[in-house]
Amino acid sequence: MSENAVEVSHLTKVFRTGMGKNYVVAVDNLSFNVKAGEVYGLIGPNGSGKSTTMKVVLGLMAASKGSVKVFGLDSGDLRARNEIGFLPENPYFYKHLSGAETLKFYGKLCGLRGSELKDRIAELLKMVDLEDAAKRRLGGYSKGMLQRIGLAQSLIQNPRLVILDEPTAGVDPVGSRQIRDLILKLKEDGYTVFLCSHLLEQVQEVCDRVGIIFRGRMRREGRLDELIQIESQTAMTLENASPELLAKINELVKADGSAEVIEQGHPRTTLERLFIQIASRNQKEENS
Repeated sequence: MSENAVEVSHLTKVFRTGMGKNYVVAVDNLSFNVKAGEVYGLIGPNGSGKSTTMKVVLGLMAASKGSVKVFGLDSGDLRARNEIGFLPENPYFYKHLSGAETLKFYGKLCGLRGSELKDRIAELLKMVDLEDAAKRRLGGYSKGMLQRIGLAQSLIQNPRLVILDEPTAGVDPVGSRQIRDLILKLKEDGYTVFLCSHLLEQVQEVCDRVGIIFRGRMRREGRLDELIQIESQTAMTLENASPELLAKINELVKADGSAEVIEQGHPRTTLERLFIQIASRNQKEENS
């Protein structure tokens, strides 16, 4: 059985508001696992608790109840933090530094020095396709280039887990495709990727499993291909079938002999439609 990179168990996070006894439950008894080596997407509307959950996983915030572990260690443990690379939604970089200088700066913060750091910088610049812009100041980078250098800095210490918060926010379609391909490359290279995004089509393209969170609670969670299948319908693809045969049921297809069932199973919806359906249903339940 593969090791879990992240284990969120009955996580609850409560924020007090003002000086009185008023409080807000941002995350409510949330549980899920991110398996080592997979790409996991946590999706939900604004205010659903995604960012709060991510901050607890990063060790930036303590849970009110429950626990969060990273590779078996409490998320607040320094050893757990050393296993994580993080790209925030709106990363801030020193615009007067070049791409290579930026990676050198973060590499030194992580304790890298000398030829090890130099080789790591060259490797990452090649990975994110910024070798030609290595000496260009970040002030002249496009949004897509900044996100790619941000992804590179999140990998500088070679973490086992990479957490991405809206990695393609504000990026044009070409840049989004490049980042999508980089996420798939990370998975191929053995990294675990945990991402939050509201761009559901992109989540659908890269994620192995998805959790849909609404009002701090997990509403649906599982493998993407299982979540988006329509259980009440069955699709069948036939090869070399006559128009008359199309009107017959599966037993007649088998008896005919000239036709072959190429594919049979549940047709798929889209992650966007599933998300809207779950959000609408829960909104109606809370309003009733």
